[in-house]
Amino acid sequence: MAEPPAGAEQPRLERRLGLGDAVVIGLGSMIGAGVFAALAPAAAAAGSGLLLGLGLAAAVAYCNATSSARLAALYPASGGTYLYGRMRLGPLWGYLAGWSFVVGKIASCAAMALTVGAYVWPGHEREVAVAAVVALTALNYTGVQKAAWLTRTIVATVLLVLAAVVVASLISGQAQADRLAITTDAGVRGVLQAAGLLFFAFAGYARIATLGEEVRDPARTIPRAIPLALGITLVVYTAVAVTTLAVLGPRRLAETAAPLAEAVRAAGMPALGPIVGAGAAIAALGSLLALILGVSRTTLAMARDRRLPSFLAAVHPRFKVPHRAELTVGAVIAVLVLTTDLRGAIGFSSFGVLAYYAIANAAAWTLAPGEGRPLRAVPILGMVGCVALAFSLPVISVLSGSAVLAVGAILYAARQTPSRPPTA
Repeated sequence: MAEPPAGAEQPRLERRLGLGDAVVIGLGSMIGAGVFAALAPAAAAAGSGLLLGLGLAAAVAYCNATSSARLAALYPASGGTYLYGRMRLGPLWGYLAGWSFVVGKIASCAAMALTVGAYVWPGHEREVAVAAVVALTALNYTGVQKAAWLTRTIVATVLLVLAAVVVASLISGQAQADRLAITTDAGVRGVLQAAGLLFFAFAGYARIATLGEEVRDPARTIPRAIPLALGITLVVYTAVAVTTLAVLGPRRLAETAAPLAEAVRAAGMPALGPIVGAGAAIAALGSLLALILGVSRTTLAMARDRRLPSFLAAVHPRFKVPHRAELTVGAVIAVLVLTTDLRGAIGFSSFGVLAYYAIANAAAWTLAPGEGRPLRAVPILGMVGCVALAFSLPVISVLSGSAVLAVGAILYAARQTPSRPPTA
């Protein structure tokens, strides 16, 4: 059966976002969540090879971003790799991409909400997390421009906090260059695992592509916005990772639950600790806001094609947002926050997002030169890198991520099986 065109006979979202808005939404998705959450487990995996892992994660992210940007310019509609996979590789691959993204990112949403709660009111994390989910879902419901405005404010605040951490650490005299040296504890598997965990921090540029239907002049805006957001994020992450590693060293960094707060304490400036904590909470809010935006848009695209319940495809007549998808996503996140232990959410989310981008690279490889095809090496390296990093993650993340993909494939097959007529 031929697939219906994406969004056929469906109300469309309104193009309200310019280049600055798109870049800011990408930054809001990336800057914060990873730099406050992923450095410690990455250091535990790679030891002194942490910076190698960061560089590898950035290289894979660059390939993914290039492939995604070319595809988003060609298909400027909601859905991201769900749409690209469906159009270039076939319905199953598009479905698996969308399934991986929605399931993995809903887990990330819950983890970010719990991070907000942990910093704002320790001991009452779940209550605060639910309140954050409700508030941000309500904000998204009233229009994407308000979400972009709030994201811009959050990004500016977080960048100021990170700059304070870097400057305070460097002027303290506690930063030592010899702590950056790579020693024998940096094994290949450890570096790969660290890169997979740190990839969680770079994955936010997908939000720009999933908002393709709401970006003005998407053929020009998206290919410019994605590399800009990724480049700024890489500069910020490198500065923070180098500074934190130079102050704490790989072992102490691996053992702390709050590496940036620990760094300013080690630098002799404990008064900055509460500011760093506030910055972490604000950063997690920014990530949560952008995640809800992206997941709801992919849900919208899948519902339009009846891969998810079709009632989720509604667009609000006044606010021009996928309001039913947003409310449903918010409700699922709230339930997870109240019922689930998400300590392994970073690894689980990384596996799902790496699978999503492996499909994006495969789709980009099929582009013709006249369709803006990148250099052939880019999607090949991106696809190989995604697979390698995904299967280098902790075993529980690989097993749970693989199981989720298998469940998605089974559900897809079940929906394709024609129902038998009733017997007499």
